Amino acid sequence: MSMLKLTRREILGAAAGSAVLAATRTAHAAEGITIGMIYVGSKDDFGWNQSHAAGAKALKALPGVTVLEEENVAESDAVLKTMDSMINIDGAKLLFPTSFGYFDPFMIEEAKKYPAVEFRHPTSLWDKSKHPKNLGGYFCFLDQAHYVNGVAAGLSTTSNKIGFVAAKPIPLVLRNINAFMLGVRQGNPKATVHLVVTGEWSLPVREAEATNALIDAGCDVITCHVDSPKVCVQTAESRGVKTCGHNADLSQLAPKGFITGAELKWATVYTEYAGLIAKGEKLPNVNEGGYDKDMVQSSPFGAGATEKAKDAATKAIAAVKKGTPIFVGPLKDNKGNQVVAGPLGLYDPTLWGMNYLLEGVVGSIV
Repeated sequence: MSMLKLTRREILGAAAGSAVLAATRTAHAAEGITIGMIYVGSKDDFGWNQSHAAGAKALKALPGVTVLEEENVAESDAVLKTMDSMINIDGAKLLFPTSFGYFDPFMIEEAKKYPAVEFRHPTSLWDKSKHPKNLGGYFCFLDQAHYVNGVAAGLSTTSNKIGFVAAKPIPLVLRNINAFMLGVRQGNPKATVHLVVTGEWSLPVREAEATNALIDAGCDVITCHVDSPKVCVQTAESRGVKTCGHNADLSQLAPKGFITGAELKWATVYTEYAGLIAKGEKLPNVNEGGYDKDMVQSSPFGAGATEKAKDAATKAIAAVKKGTPIFVGPLKDNKGNQVVAGPLGLYDPTLWGMNYLLEGVVGSIV
């Protein structure tokens, strides 16, 4: 195998300590700041990984910044080897391992091993009482953009039946589903959101089956919360059904039926952190935000959006950006129980405990 085809993990194992590696470290250090990005899947998956790769692209545009990327790194000791390589071979001073399973124990171990290197993870898992200070988290509140998706979807449906394909019924996903439903009901109180849960973050065959089943049941708009929405969007487009996106910009996959999408804007975090590192300033251990901090955005409107949908969604973005709450009680779940008594702020911590589907969602989480 040639050196050009070796992964970082293989290079580290084959040549650690050599003069060649020492020269590589010196060369990269002279260029400026080196930042490492690690993906669990393909960085062009039209989903979670691509959303981070878009942030990496913004980093590459900064003068003096070298960006290292490695994709398809398993949530195992493979990520330890990748992090070791980026630090020891390339001199990385800031790492963004972007998959959920990288944090514990792998990033925790590396942060302890390399106290001069900063590690940041795209969740809110960091705990100041037990985790290293050079470790932390950042999170984009995508429920805000899913609410906007819902506003646009509710005014773009003609059947008043909208389908939602979800991976797992955990609070984060339920929050997006419920926010979407509230957006739908804002302009179209007659519409319902029909839910299918696949059980896995990435299960393309099941995602296609779920999308087709929802369309067969009369849904004329499809959205989702899975790692890569590509299958859901392409399946719906092939059947002449409209779609809303999730995670990344999916507009090119549905030129006829795309309405808008909820996008994670990691570039805001990544470029800010690069600037702080360059100035020798401390990075925040916790960084959370939505439209107000330019950490989420809505995809440009597509051919599937009606004029009323465009107008209402644009106004909804402005309102949320100013702090207007999405979850305003009294609200009942789809079993008739009151679950929200009054208004909850956009970042109310009780939203993390969401274990219900709101009235208007047809489906179950059991």
